[in-house]
Amino acid sequence: MSDFKSNRKELDEELEKFMQLLENLLPHYHDLLNKEPLNSEELKRLGEIEHYLIGVNAKILEIKKRLEQDLFGQSLDVYYKTKRDAISGNPHAKLKLERMRDSFSEALQGGEIFNFN
Repeated sequence: MSDFKSNRKELDEELEKFMQLLENLLPHYHDLLNKEPLNSEELKRLGEIEHYLIGVNAKILEIKKRLEQDLFGQSLDVYYKTKRDAISGNPHAKLKLERMRDSFSEALQGGEIFNFN
């Protein structure tokens, strides 16, 4: 558990640092984007920043996709193992399954997850 706390603290610090760096870069990008006319050096800088931001966006989307897949996949894995245990008569599994169904139902109704059926 201490590893989790340490990793969480480190990740939070890195995310905060990332956000701060992004907040420093975006105003410069917006200034260049709205400036007319741009000299060749400014145009080159705008292109570099834009190219970089597109790459950052792709990495963020990759992280988001991976988190969603891992979280959803693990949730389904636990759900079906719990369901199997509940069917075999485990009373603790039955209670857990009910709680999980309630949580999934709330998430569906709240728009947090999508039902593709």
